[in-house]
Amino acid sequence: MNKAETRFKMIKERHKKTFFKAVEEKKADKQMISLCSYIAETKNYFTSSSCSGRIVLLDLAKDGNKKEAAFHSKWHRKVKLKELITEIKRKQNEEELWFKLDSFILHLGTNSLENAKKILKITRKTGIRRAGIMVAEEGKFIIELIGTQTMSFPVKIKGKILLEEEYLKKTLEKANQKLEKNYNQLKEFEKNVRKELK
Repeated sequence: MNKAETRFKMIKERHKKTFFKAVEEKKADKQMISLCSYIAETKNYFTSSSCSGRIVLLDLAKDGNKKEAAFHSKWHRKVKLKELITEIKRKQNEEELWFKLDSFILHLGTNSLENAKKILKITRKTGIRRAGIMVAEEGKFIIELIGTQTMSFPVKIKGKILLEEEYLKKTLEKANQKLEKNYNQLKEFEKNVRKELK
């Protein structure tokens, strides 16, 4: 075993342990567990980070910097109108409160360009349009996959709710549909991964 192979094996084992620890501690997104568990047991692949997609309410500071935003509420599932309104009415910590639908994001690691290309082929087959190689080093390739089902808009500024309930209802219905589409694409990706990656 050469140096690059040894390094890859160590990296893969470390990520595998981290993932199964997160599952044990109930910190892993349940929609990702089946896919990531399968990938962890393959010879040449691992997952380094993942999020299955979610609906969130974000507390934003005055300057609107989303990188420094804090979670007001988050759900990795469809959301009911009543619970969304309850959370919007809850006191916010910052000036602005934003509704956001995040699509899935997944980082996959492998040990060769050939294997990285296999992942990209699966993403195309699944219809995932945002995928590419982020890291390309000897014995280590990281591929990023991002879904496209997203939404983002302000719901409250300085304590004042900006949207009528009817508008919020229609928008939430759309967000829930998009989230379901997001999860269905993940399931399709897993189906193709199980066929193509051993």
